[in-house]
Amino acid sequence: MNGRAGNYCGVLLAAGRAVRFGSDKLLHLLPGGTPIALASARAMLGAVSNVVAVVREDNQALSRMLAREGVEIVHAPAGDKGMGDSLAAGVAATAEAAGWIVGLADMPFIKSSTYAGVLSALAVGAPLAAPLFHRQRGHPVGFNRKFLKDLLVLHGDEGARQLLLDHQAEIALIECEDAGTVRDIDQVTDV
Repeated sequence: MNGRAGNYCGVLLAAGRAVRFGSDKLLHLLPGGTPIALASARAMLGAVSNVVAVVREDNQALSRMLAREGVEIVHAPAGDKGMGDSLAAGVAATAEAAGWIVGLADMPFIKSSTYAGVLSALAVGAPLAAPLFHRQRGHPVGFNRKFLKDLLVLHGDEGARQLLLDHQAEIALIECEDAGTVRDIDQVTDV
């Protein structure tokens, strides 16, 4: 990791295969001409100085594009197994961090200010943090360092869903008007 111990780290999950999309959706261009994953990375970088992206080893185009933007690349050999394995790989590569702000590369409409709000909640002591848009919890999700061991053993397709359910009372919910927190891209029509 390109930061010092004690810093918070952004983890951008970008190792999926996008089966429903029909092509590499993370390289697909948004109406303004920016690839989906690049828009997601830029939003995260607008609030978090240290960002790693978990990318499949065979997706060199995505790795190069994100690295040019200043994102450290973590290859997830088990990334095809699901979001949990990808998240565990990103956290393992940044294990010295004070906490993690986890974003999904197929959610390019999240504002940098939302990432900053999640980071601020962690920095003032929240064990977990997430935005709340019209009573719906969204992304990104912040994890304090106390969840390091839990994050390192994640696997499968659920990501940290069960961890968040088990610790629901500890989540600092940050009310926002950022519809991007609940809008992901699964199909071309979602762009």
